[in-house]
Amino acid sequence: MADLALTDTHDRDAVSASRRQLITRIAIYGILSLFALVYIVPLTVVVMNSFRDQPEIARNGLIAFPQSFGIDAWWSAWDSYCIGGNCEGMKRYFFNSLWMTVPATIISTMLGALNGYVLSKWRFKGSEILFTCMLLGVFMPGQISLMPWAFILGKLGLSNSVVGLVLVHCVQGLSFTTLFCRNYYISVPDDLIKAARIDGAGFWRIFRKIILPLSPPILIVTVIWQFTGIWNEYLFGVVFTSGTQQPITAALVALTAGGTTASAYDVMSAAVLIGALPPLLVYFVGGKYFVRGLTQGAIK
Repeated sequence: MADLALTDTHDRDAVSASRRQLITRIAIYGILSLFALVYIVPLTVVVMNSFRDQPEIARNGLIAFPQSFGIDAWWSAWDSYCIGGNCEGMKRYFFNSLWMTVPATIISTMLGALNGYVLSKWRFKGSEILFTCMLLGVFMPGQISLMPWAFILGKLGLSNSVVGLVLVHCVQGLSFTTLFCRNYYISVPDDLIKAARIDGAGFWRIFRKIILPLSPPILIVTVIWQFTGIWNEYLFGVVFTSGTQQPITAALVALTAGGTTASAYDVMSAAVLIGALPPLLVYFVGGKYFVRGLTQGAIK
């Protein structure tokens, strides 16, 4: 009888624990679903409004299910809408951001990989001090560098140009790319480098034949980080460029400023989505590799 009573007590405790676990799980998923809903609703409204026409939006309000479906707003936002006196739509600004982001991402990533390789495997006197100084750039706000960059771009004749923004983002991104790659390359065994040097391999051959083949996880992380950060950056674009030389982030702000029709919510919604598509595409294509690369770096 005592054993039976103990068994019943144990079963009741197990059922009670299972219920508590179920309630906890429901509460957690409920809260997460609420946060996800709050985050997704604005995006959903923008997507729906981009396929509605302006009269319908004016009649039914911004938050309503579309009664019609069209892509005229997308064509207008891309090719013919007037922004600050320029009636070429978002097309010019989109390609400005593209010509700025792709080279800056590639150059800063490769320089960061090279810096990380030097600072982790070819240490020299003062290398740790140099790395600490470079690391300060991670914590330094961009506003501090506005005046120095304005002076440098003026002296180089790169003011109000996409090339000038490429230079700015290459240098500004070096702190992050160097940090990522240096911390990753520390995990590469020093004996591997020593063996290659004994076999006669030099600095560049070791980098090409040993370091780079081991680098895809961290390079993917760095590319995604740089691409999304540079594409979405606003401060440098609005300070160092103007008119048709601005990136798409600055154009999106100008879209709601003077010289535009503030009530064209269909075109505005389409323009916002055009500006958001490249980083979203990069995230959807490489998001899992981004998380995997960060995890590998943390474990190593």
